[in-house]
Amino acid sequence: MSHCASVREHMGKGRTANAKSSLVRFRAPAFPLSRSYYRRLALLILVALSLLPGRYCLAGIGEQVYEEVLPNGLKLLLMENRKAPVVTFQVWYRAGSRNETWGKTGLSHMLEHMMFKGTEKVGPEEFSRVIQENGGNDNAFTSTDYTAYFTNISADRLRIPMELELDRMTNLRLRESDFRTERMVVMEERRLRTDDNPQAFLMEQVEAAAFQVQPYHWPVIGWMEDIRNYTLEDLKAYHGAFYGPANAFLVVVGDFKKDEVLPLIRKGFGAIPKGRTPDQNKDKEEPQVGERRVFVKREAQLPSILMGYHVPNLHNQDGYVLEIIEGILSSGTSSRLYRKLVRDKQLCLSVDADYSLVSRDPGLFYVSAQLLPGKEVSEVEAALNEEIEKLQKELVPDGELQKAKNQLEASFVYGQDSLFYQAMLLAQHEIASSWRKIDDYIPSILKVSSADIMRVAKQYLMPDNRTVGILVPIPPVAGKPVPAGLPTRERITR
Repeated sequence: MSHCASVREHMGKGRTANAKSSLVRFRAPAFPLSRSYYRRLALLILVALSLLPGRYCLAGIGEQVYEEVLPNGLKLLLMENRKAPVVTFQVWYRAGSRNETWGKTGLSHMLEHMMFKGTEKVGPEEFSRVIQENGGNDNAFTSTDYTAYFTNISADRLRIPMELELDRMTNLRLRESDFRTERMVVMEERRLRTDDNPQAFLMEQVEAAAFQVQPYHWPVIGWMEDIRNYTLEDLKAYHGAFYGPANAFLVVVGDFKKDEVLPLIRKGFGAIPKGRTPDQNKDKEEPQVGERRVFVKREAQLPSILMGYHVPNLHNQDGYVLEIIEGILSSGTSSRLYRKLVRDKQLCLSVDADYSLVSRDPGLFYVSAQLLPGKEVSEVEAALNEEIEKLQKELVPDGELQKAKNQLEASFVYGQDSLFYQAMLLAQHEIASSWRKIDDYIPSILKVSSADIMRVAKQYLMPDNRTVGILVPIPPVAGKPVPAGLPTRERITR
């Protein structure tokens, strides 16, 4: 049973965290559906809503969440929601690959594996067995910015994951035998998910070139040489530095009563010593002063191209404009990129844009395409540039802009039909800034204008601000199948 998978959703919105599935010891994930799924669902919902009078309204999450910080620094986010007799209990640590150092990459993900190896009271893998025997499901995932552990379970069994998480937060056993075994598992996972996946390998190389100072330079799963060489002592030191209550928070969403649950959490988790609070500030990338290009030769069936532009996140209002731009370019078969490059010009097998608003540090806005046989990369790149330049030179028509807003609003609202997704929203915003910024999302999206789109496209989506990666297919070794190059924009590894 793996607790690994790596997601920022690679070349084609592959994972949900976005769901950030391991090919090694994989357990069926209990992740929310991808944002692209919710956008498709949104189209159907919008048709239904158009038949209703007035505008659909949703009470802000900020009015429903109870926040408390225990004396030891552990933050609690509790949200009662009685739509179903279930609850999601989640523990989030502010410990992702951005907290690692050169030569020690992948420790966050490796520690996630080891968190399931037991305590003095709970044997290896017994955590998941107990949850499953009580009708629940659990998993964990690691990203650039955090590592999270969750259990979805019947509301009347909430005490079970509470007690299990409390136990492993305080009594985790890190043993050499388990470490050596899991390190081999992670190495094989890296081979399967990255080294044997040409598009994932291309993404990794593009980010290594785009980020020269920022820790987003290295992959969540880590470089193979680092995985091979770090020790159990490295892991223990990392655990001691980042797995204390002052660097964590709990999220509980579902059918429970705060007045009953809160005393239990205070008594159990509040008794853990505070420990030190690690410094979360990292060096920021200097502005890029010219286009960078990366050529990757891998065994593959088709060429691919990937462009990554440096952009802000939710700390800047331009981040919400980029959300709209992403939707206009790639949301559905009527989007600009699909319509022009796949349907009309028949240049690509697939084409995509991707952007993460809720990152701790500024990231990249991605535009990618996988070519059809016989097509030239230069022709596809020119077509992609044409669509980006169109955003810079022409105002987006009102109808197209409103459609993008409607899709984002509906996917955001109806995605919260999932208790798990509500908890994820709270936690991801808390990691990036504050959970209270969730209520800024829809107002910020609705106020974006066509002029904003033109300005932001001109400011950020420029050649000097991007890193371009090109996958050059080479013939496979005799007798070895050609990798399919499954889409995997992965920034979460579970």
